[in-house]
Amino acid sequence: SCSRAKDVTMPAKLPVNFFSTSSPVIDLFRGQLDYADHLRQDSEIVLYFFYAPWCGQSIAAREEIEHVASRLSDQVLFVALNCWWNQGKCRKQKHFFYFPVIHLYHRSFGPIEYKGPMSAVYIEKFVRRVMTPLLYISSRSKLLDFLSNFEPGVLGYFEFNASPQPPGYLTFFTSALHSLKKDYLGTIRFGVITDKRVAKEISLVHSGSVYLHRHVNTSLIYPNDIMNYTAENICKWAIENREMLIRWLRPHGGKSLLLNNELKKGPALLIFIPYNPLAEIHPLLNEITKVALEYHNCNKSQAAEQDLQHLGDTDSPAFDSSVPDAHMKLPETFSITKYPCCNTVVLPQWHSISRTHNVCELCINQTLGVKPNKVHVPHCNFLEIEAALDSFYLQEHTFFQVISNTIECSNFLSFYSPFSYYTACCRTVNRHFLSVISSEKTIFQTPKVTFSSHGKKDNTQHSIPHIEDRNCFIPDHITGTNITGLSCRTNKTLNLYLLDSNLFWIYAERLGASQSTHLKEFAAIVDLKEEVHYVLDENQSLVGSTLETFIKNFSVLYSPLKRHLVDDPSVHFHEQRVITEVTTSTFHDTVFLSEKNVLLIYYAQWCGFCTSLNHVFIQLARLLPPDNFTVARIDITRNDLPWEFMTDHLPTILLFPHQRKEQSVKFPEDFSVNLPNLLKFILRHSSLSLSEPCTKECLHKETVLHQGHICHLEREIQKLRSEITALHHAHDQLEAQLSEARSEERRLQQQKLTLEKQHKSLQLHSDQLQATYDRKNQELLEMAEKLQQLADASENLLKENTLLRILVAAREGKLQSKDESKESLQSEQTLSEDNDISGSAATAPLEEKRIDIDTVETEHTSGNRTE
Repeated sequence: SCSRAKDVTMPAKLPVNFFSTSSPVIDLFRGQLDYADHLRQDSEIVLYFFYAPWCGQSIAAREEIEHVASRLSDQVLFVALNCWWNQGKCRKQKHFFYFPVIHLYHRSFGPIEYKGPMSAVYIEKFVRRVMTPLLYISSRSKLLDFLSNFEPGVLGYFEFNASPQPPGYLTFFTSALHSLKKDYLGTIRFGVITDKRVAKEISLVHSGSVYLHRHVNTSLIYPNDIMNYTAENICKWAIENREMLIRWLRPHGGKSLLLNNELKKGPALLIFIPYNPLAEIHPLLNEITKVALEYHNCNKSQAAEQDLQHLGDTDSPAFDSSVPDAHMKLPETFSITKYPCCNTVVLPQWHSISRTHNVCELCINQTLGVKPNKVHVPHCNFLEIEAALDSFYLQEHTFFQVISNTIECSNFLSFYSPFSYYTACCRTVNRHFLSVISSEKTIFQTPKVTFSSHGKKDNTQHSIPHIEDRNCFIPDHITGTNITGLSCRTNKTLNLYLLDSNLFWIYAERLGASQSTHLKEFAAIVDLKEEVHYVLDENQSLVGSTLETFIKNFSVLYSPLKRHLVDDPSVHFHEQRVITEVTTSTFHDTVFLSEKNVLLIYYAQWCGFCTSLNHVFIQLARLLPPDNFTVARIDITRNDLPWEFMTDHLPTILLFPHQRKEQSVKFPEDFSVNLPNLLKFILRHSSLSLSEPCTKECLHKETVLHQGHICHLEREIQKLRSEITALHHAHDQLEAQLSEARSEERRLQQQKLTLEKQHKSLQLHSDQLQATYDRKNQELLEMAEKLQQLADASENLLKENTLLRILVAAREGKLQSKDESKESLQSEQTLSEDNDISGSAATAPLEEKRIDIDTVETEHTSGNRTE
């Protein structure tokens, strides 16, 4: 058995910088979590940005983090950590289920996770709240601003005397950080009071007391005798007892049950407003807060009245032009006498015999568009009065009425100043009544007031003026019932929710908002239980009075609000279509108001079975007489239908008989959807199948109907004959093409045989070449073997030749030495012949030995050479 090969894996590439080197964010792209903790020890506020380099959300949030860091880098340390690289400590110690993740640390407290939108303004707002979790309340006006906010407020009173920090202050400070940790939306605001006189306004006397403000219910003081004074207990106590009049909804963009869980609680008023968290003032939000306070003020709470009064004082006629679409306060009483620059105008009677006149009160109103300060109405100016009269007489026809019991008001801009506008309120009175008119109050005490928008007559009692600068005054009794405490006086209590239209406008579009609007303000009421929702008219300004009217119209027993149905904007109508496409807006007219029998088919784009039956419905529509029958269909995925017409089965076929539209009949689901079954179903349940005896007129109608059927069938037969002729012609063309194809096939067969023969000859030649190649290859191998043997023999000869040369040189040296020794012996014999015999005898054996040695060496050398 062979062993399995090991898996080969490519190591991960080394990480690189995620942020630029010039960025104020410290980028630890290798996940050095220990170094990040070391940096955190030297900073008071630290933001950790955990990211993955491949994550699209991390890449999108990178620019937002850099924007916040460029503004707060001198106060906050921004650290980015790559928590995806497998060799980094961040990946080994942290286990995140999503990216990016933002953690904040306030000294040793943390981490505080931020779960809000990945937008620079929201992140900066949250960081600033972590930097300063407590708001310093130093005066009564700041206290009223704090208490009138729609978010719950917790206040602590501490006396800063000689000691640097009074007892309990750090605990209260830490509880504010705990609230941010538990709720990232920051729905609880924490403030601290150091002035004894300001603390007495909310009945705080002892230092260390904690106060929870509630608008409608009774405010609470932290029970020190029952609960321990700890940061966790204070935060838990505030969260459990807080009062939520308005809730912010911020869907994170993923799959969640946030909206479903909130809408299950009951009818909901969803208000979309453009919100900037860093803005200092929010005029529109203040108006919505006032509406919420009035709506939930069931017991006429004194705290709520004070908050409403303070909100009313802060909303002066002055507005800041730098804040787009700033909403102004609406005075609570309709009194023309508040404006000293007023003039009464009596229009001439509309006819000489008429006893009625139009009496109008013309006033000059001024606003300021530079600073949000209160502007006092100046003394009357003759030029302004003259300009107001000119503007009024140009629009005199607007107030020309015969007899009217209502006051009609209109606002129009000044000719001379963009910060001034004129208000004219008119009503018709009898001629004899003019003599007893002594003041404006007599004229304008009627509870019925009607506004017109820029000279356009509007007789609707609940309409609101559309004014460019939105500075208008509307009486409280304009819509009848007061909204104060309405949530406790109706069974249809609304929950109020806010959404930032800059982030979640797609939800508003799904609810019915216009996509082309430049002002992203929208309000809708969604009742999940009743499966309905209502939309506030986008032609009306989103102001407090408009919301009050919207809420009151929903709360009454027989609501005058019209249910909003989502339509399909992509449907285009063609008169010559066989099947009529029905939408939400045309459902009632096409089905109920039609004088024909209507066969309605419910389908969906994703329904494949519905698509496969299209030819059946088209054929049915062609067979049915168009004067008596309409075949229509509706896409239930793109249109919002009334609940009584909803279905779970697709396709669903309903027949609405003429004169009996309320007695609709459903095609049985167990029957096959084909043309015969559909015709039987229609003939059985349509208005044409009558059991009464047929009169002459009826017979004539039936004859005409049969003639129409015969004509229709003849046209169909003629179409079939033409189709048969076309098929015959196509058959002949197909036969000709088949004969050409057969001849082409024979030619290809011959080419195939020729190619096969050529292939065989080429194969034979290839075999011969292969045999020649093998033979030549064998010869070359034998020749190479012989050459190798010759090379080995020559190498041996070279070695032997070298050895012989060495032996010859040695032999010549020995012979030379031998000759020299002989000459020395002869000289010695000549000089001393008297040497004793023993010396010569001793020399003879030595020479014999040398001769023997030389003889042996010579024999050995000759023997080697022979070998």
